[in-house]
Amino acid sequence: MTDALRLTGDVPPDEFRTAAHAAVDWIADYLENSAHYPVRSRVRPGDVRAALPASPPDVGEPLDAMLRDFHSTIVPGITHWNHPAFFAYFANSGAYPGILGELLTAGLNANGMLWVTSPAVTELEQLTLDWLRQLMGLGDGWFGQITDTASVSTFYALAAARERAGFDVRSKGMAARTDLPRLRVYCSEHAHSSIDKAVIALGLGHENLVKIATDEQFRLRPDALAAAMEADVAAGYRPIAVVPCVGTTSITSIDPVAEVVRIAHAHDCWVHVDAAYAGVAAIVPELRYLLDGVDGADSLVVNPHKWLFTPMDCSVLYTRDPQSLKQAFALLPEYLVTRTQDETVNLMDYGIQLGRRFRSLKLWMVLRAYGREGIAERIRHHCELAREFAGMVHFEGGWELTAPVTLSLVCFRRVPADADETAIAALNAAIMERVNARGHTYLSHTKLNGRYTLRLAVGNIRTDRSHIELAWRELREAAALIEQGA
Repeated sequence: MTDALRLTGDVPPDEFRTAAHAAVDWIADYLENSAHYPVRSRVRPGDVRAALPASPPDVGEPLDAMLRDFHSTIVPGITHWNHPAFFAYFANSGAYPGILGELLTAGLNANGMLWVTSPAVTELEQLTLDWLRQLMGLGDGWFGQITDTASVSTFYALAAARERAGFDVRSKGMAARTDLPRLRVYCSEHAHSSIDKAVIALGLGHENLVKIATDEQFRLRPDALAAAMEADVAAGYRPIAVVPCVGTTSITSIDPVAEVVRIAHAHDCWVHVDAAYAGVAAIVPELRYLLDGVDGADSLVVNPHKWLFTPMDCSVLYTRDPQSLKQAFALLPEYLVTRTQDETVNLMDYGIQLGRRFRSLKLWMVLRAYGREGIAERIRHHCELAREFAGMVHFEGGWELTAPVTLSLVCFRRVPADADETAIAALNAAIMERVNARGHTYLSHTKLNGRYTLRLAVGNIRTDRSHIELAWRELREAAALIEQGA
């Protein structure tokens, strides 16, 4: 019987070795030459699916056939986040050490739900997150765990806040309870939509997420927060959590965390700091101030898969009150009882997932490969590139910066003389679409105070000055062609 007709057992190891070596060689070549790909995929809706069989095979196929389809069909349908001119969103570039860790993780295929189901999964995660805590300059007393994304980390934090509020929602639920006041959560008007989704998923109701006004630098205003909370208390509502941001998504503004902590704790509120993008920048000594006040908060999320060059997915949730988090989620059926449960951490107790991937291995390898100095220099370089790009915009007539350049994100737009906001928005949308369609670079947009704004976010480990210059050249050329009617 041929390998193609094999019905029991795994693929022969030699076939795997050949395919795996070819895949690793391709990955190395791909990352070395990622700038040669169009950044944004050029396929049309349905193209990828139409190029593949509509039904699964009856007989197993060889691995090299799958690799051929990967190259011919899958790769053209990829938008290349690893491209050094990918500036549309906060980068999630995968560095070689992290990719190696991901490969080993897949090979081990361990499930770290309990300590005993793979002690190294639990203990390396605790060690690695303590390393990261030290690198960011946080104090002692933080318990960390890895989740998939900041959306889940924030969901967990707000679940812990709801649990600590003391209404026994875990047992009694929230429906038809006359004893339960409306529970309120507060955040900046520029906070990430994951906070909205967490409030919805936790049954708090979207109406009970209160968006707080910001100042001229787009930072949450403490006076507006205090006033909103006092008004809610007077109306019979119960504030349970406040979510300040260290690096908002649209503009990377930094909320005044220390003042927020003081106001929130006066109302016995949980404070969850969303530092998904910017938190790791505190590894840079001169940017350590970004996390001022965070040691007074109750939880914090940072995403190593954004600016710490760790492959997707790897989000870190820290909390100073792991007991509330555990009370929100822990459940122990008989089949999960172990002899070591009272002397070890079982990470399944701190979230909704039972199965847990060995995500810490790739982060641990990244931290070891670059060290404190290497990480700091890479992040510092990205901030310098952003400032250089901002300088190009600032000194060019007909363009303007629309927000302060805090870290490695630049918000800007084309502003022709005498154009109104409608015309400016249409022009900038057309510029962005033309630039993105060319495939040499990729940007995104937002709206600030109703003004259409372009975004350029630097964060890829392979980005250098040439890619910044390329983006600026593409933008200027696109603006000139559109304004000439071409």
